Amino acid sequence: MALRRSLSRVATGAAAIALLCAGVAPAVAGQSHPTPPEERFYQGVVTARGGLQLHTSPTRGSEVIGFAPQGAVVDIFCKTPGETVDGNPLWYLLADGTWAWGPARYIDNIGPAPRWCGPTH
Repeated sequence: MALRRSLSRVATGAAAIALLCAGVAPAVAGQSHPTPPEERFYQGVVTARGGLQLHTSPTRGSEVIGFAPQGAVVDIFCKTPGETVDGNPLWYLLADGTWAWGPARYIDNIGPAPRWCGPTH
């Protein structure tokens, strides 16, 4: 259990650092002010039969740090290109307790498509 918490902290820190370097700042837990519109979460539903493994980076070869069951509604912070999964190169940064990446191929948007993670798109 301690290892899982440590991995979660490492992944959370790495994702936050990557976003900050890219000019995107996720909302910090415990903040009392409202989240600006450009930092709100999007939502999606997991469509992968049997559920979806969540990763430390937008590749299937990266470490698995979480799992989302089929049918789960997930919070999406942003999207970025990554390893192509079944013809779809996009990955979503999910913010459901742990910052983790999931392939967009297996997450259907609820409402508008998520914004890009970095300022280059």
